[in-house]
Amino acid sequence: MLYKFKSRSTADVIMLEANGRQLLKIIGKGDEPHGIITVAQIPAAIEALQAAAAAEEAAAREQGQASGEGTDDAAQDGDGQPREAVSLRQRAVPLIDMLRRSAAEDHDVIW
Repeated sequence: MLYKFKSRSTADVIMLEANGRQLLKIIGKGDEPHGIITVAQIPAAIEALQAAAAAEEAAAREQGQASGEGTDDAAQDGDGQPREAVSLRQRAVPLIDMLRRSAAEDHDVIW
């Protein structure tokens, strides 16, 4: 399943189910297949997403310092090169942008 976030202010934002569910949980919405983030709820949603991303980054920094930066725990691509995981901030940026633009134009966001 995919989550498709829509607003009259922006193009659609499409996410895989696990990523969409994670972001909806962060902003306090259920993982229903359909829902709405009203204009009044947008500031709190943006704040929650930014706080969660900052907390994830702080935890990653602490873990990196505790385990020593050069460990081989990271996943590797087909060439044996280490891959960096996609951070919560990177996943949330398109939705945060949609929320900001929707709030500026007084439009709700639905999925």
